[in-house]
Amino acid sequence: MPYQWLPQTDPGVTKLRLWPHRSLSRRGFVAFIAVTAAMLTLPLMTQLGTGGLWVILAFMTAVLGGLWFALQHSFRTGSVTEDLTLTRDLISLHRHNPSAPAQDWQANPNWVRTTLHPTGGPVMNYLTLSGNQREVELGAFLQPDERQQIHDRLQYLLSTLHLPLDNLPPA
Repeated sequence: MPYQWLPQTDPGVTKLRLWPHRSLSRRGFVAFIAVTAAMLTLPLMTQLGTGGLWVILAFMTAVLGGLWFALQHSFRTGSVTEDLTLTRDLISLHRHNPSAPAQDWQANPNWVRTTLHPTGGPVMNYLTLSGNQREVELGAFLQPDERQQIHDRLQYLLSTLHLPLDNLPPA
């Protein structure tokens, strides 16, 4: 899952980290480029010693360059992370964007409302947090069922904020 409820280091502090799903690791990227280059050299071998070699070589280089650029761009844009911290007195969300300034939001958790929009949002099961006169999205890059699970857990945590700490269930 591309989110993790972090272990509690301080009593009464709950942390959640979210990131987009990455189906291709860096190691897989290298293997994919290597296999693609090897497969593209097969037609190149038939043209050794002819003028067509340079034409095929130019197209092969363009294909590999385009793949490299597209996958690198995908890695850069997929490096967004969201960190949610919940205490008795404060809920804060920090979003690290790869090509834009970081975004921060915080509010009193007693007045925060979590809303799951099954339809009508940019994605299915769009999850928002409202408080401090602002509404922010949470985990728009996650799957709908993952946003549902986070919504349910946050609802529960917000409803149990003022219970004694020894009565809280483990994260």
